[in-house]
Amino acid sequence: MTTKSRKNSFLSNNRKRFLFTISAFLLMYLVAYIIDPFSEHWYHFFDRDFSEIAEDWTITLLVCLAISESSITVSNQLNKYLLWTDSPILRLAVETALNVLLVLVINWLVSLWCLQQLPDASRYIPSLEERRGFLQWVTVSVIISFMIMGINIGNYLISNWKNEVLRVAELNQSVVESELQALKLQLDPHFVFNNLSALSELILEDQELGYNYAENFSRIYRYMLVNSKKDMISLQDELMFLDSYMFLIRNRLGAGVMFEIAVNPECSSLMMPPLTLQMLVENALKHNRTNKKEPLIVRIYTNDLCELVVENIRLPLERTHDSSGIGIQNIIRRYNLLSEKEPKIVKGPHLFQVIIPLLKR
Repeated sequence: MTTKSRKNSFLSNNRKRFLFTISAFLLMYLVAYIIDPFSEHWYHFFDRDFSEIAEDWTITLLVCLAISESSITVSNQLNKYLLWTDSPILRLAVETALNVLLVLVINWLVSLWCLQQLPDASRYIPSLEERRGFLQWVTVSVIISFMIMGINIGNYLISNWKNEVLRVAELNQSVVESELQALKLQLDPHFVFNNLSALSELILEDQELGYNYAENFSRIYRYMLVNSKKDMISLQDELMFLDSYMFLIRNRLGAGVMFEIAVNPECSSLMMPPLTLQMLVENALKHNRTNKKEPLIVRIYTNDLCELVVENIRLPLERTHDSSGIGIQNIIRRYNLLSEKEPKIVKGPHLFQVIIPLLKR
């Protein structure tokens, strides 16, 4: 489940509309009665014709629907431009002011419509009791709007709490998978055997080169142990790790693989999940041939959008083997948990390319 798919609210919009409208309708009469239980309106409420009662209920229901819709709209729009997590006091002040303003506008429009229904509307002067009743109606409407706003805030907080719990759980799972991937490389007998064999040969041929090989070998393990549990790491640190990893590859495979790196220094402080480059390079070596006559070329560079591009020419193996795709899927899943941006995979007949977004701290 990605960050995008977890954006559903605790209450869906349709459920909120129904719940808010019905609750507001009932509360409108309840709060009005609590404020003034001795009003003449209540003594003769059911003594009127059914048509008058039905008209009263219809107008109240429409007003409640308008109030709930305006409150939901205000909340949804502010969630795009003014988040609670960024500035809670300003968000509360703005949402409160907008809800009060909209309630006043709704009641003003309803009062104008009701006035137009009178036979001599231009000369009609409301009585003191009617003015008092209108002010009471507006007060109750504002109270109802605040109640709906409170439910909206509670819904937002519950949804964020639930999404954060899911995000942390999935991120922990992804980090565990990343650690297992690193551990798998560390304990992979082929990886260890190949590098130790190369190390023993280099020591016999060139002791200084053998010493450098051993140093880079130890740096790789140290980097994996220290950084595999982190959520993000800078591109600069990843490139430093990759430099040690490429040293082993060059001395083990020789001219069978070539690396071309061109990274904009302005992008080097941006962040990415750890071990991303290692997984992508390993993926390229796993699925392609490496020989001196036709070397595998792996390019790592940044584009104009300060995205990291890792691409390799395609030299498919004669004997293909099944791939779990854990490495690339792990990278995609971690990006889904950390950001709205997603890695892009471009697979052509002669080129395989992965575009990695770089994130701010």
